[in-house]
Amino acid sequence: MEPLFLAAGAVLLGIVIVDILWTTLWVDGGSGPLSGRLSTTVWRGLRRASGDDSRVLSVAGPSILTLTLAMWIALLWLGWTLLFAGGSPALVSTHTGDPADWSGRFYYVAYTMFTNGNGDYTPTSGRWEIASSFTTATGMAFVTLGVSYVLSVLSAVSQKRSFASSVTGLGERSESFVRTGWSGRSDDVEGFRGLELPLESLSSQLSLLAEQHRSYPILHYYHSEDGADASAMAVPILDEALTLYRHGVPDDEGPDPVLIEDARSSAGSYLDTLDAAFVEPADETPPEPDLDRLREDGVPTVPDDEFAAALEELSERRRKLLGAVRADAWHWPPIEE
Repeated sequence: MEPLFLAAGAVLLGIVIVDILWTTLWVDGGSGPLSGRLSTTVWRGLRRASGDDSRVLSVAGPSILTLTLAMWIALLWLGWTLLFAGGSPALVSTHTGDPADWSGRFYYVAYTMFTNGNGDYTPTSGRWEIASSFTTATGMAFVTLGVSYVLSVLSAVSQKRSFASSVTGLGERSESFVRTGWSGRSDDVEGFRGLELPLESLSSQLSLLAEQHRSYPILHYYHSEDGADASAMAVPILDEALTLYRHGVPDDEGPDPVLIEDARSSAGSYLDTLDAAFVEPADETPPEPDLDRLREDGVPTVPDDEFAAALEELSERRRKLLGAVRADAWHWPPIEE
């Protein structure tokens, strides 16, 4: 009996099982301790190595997902191998009756985890037969969980890029987003009419996106080569546009305040998910939206000093937006016109 191997195997299995369940099943828990640190390490390493090259960073998400699955499998494999190494002996060869060496234990755990036939080794007692059954159970259960996790993440990535395209399709800066919704003034058309449906749709998409980022923090590391498809840029564009609607346009000229507040709530939920990806607010606030851009198209605005005072109260929120942009290796303003 080797108590050290038994203890090391049990501890390692406990840690990796907790990490798998934490990451795949705990909706509000974010990434597990191991997978979360792996994600940030790979992301930061790629940023340093590439100099924030978007083409290189676009492989970060798939790489992190692949490495996470590989880490789970490797640690399960190693944990069970150490556990069987603690027996005296736990496994013997079916041909010679000799105790299994390290290569034999690795081989036995591999074919037991992945149910690849009977192999050339057998347990020596009932308790090791039970341990073998648990080895098979963990292999089947956690491989299934891993596959389901991958499919869920890939689906969320598609929805994330769809949301970003919907926002940037209306405007690649907050000012242009607002100008797009301005219908002008005439006998038949007034102000921001027709904006209700797009805002409702974007608010719903963003609310779903926030929940997906809370469930799968790895989404923060899926970087798009094109800024128009990056949610880390689309959210600031939308939120700054909402700020313009709420504080930059006179109350009697702006869109329905209920729609604005609902969309702002969805954006706030998204910003709350940044902690799970270790994204910190920027030390400074980003540049203010330019009201003159709105005035050029005849959009009514409040005085500059009134707007500046409103932005001062939103400084913490805007620092989070800037932190999200920088964490995804982009610059403010998100996209230049």
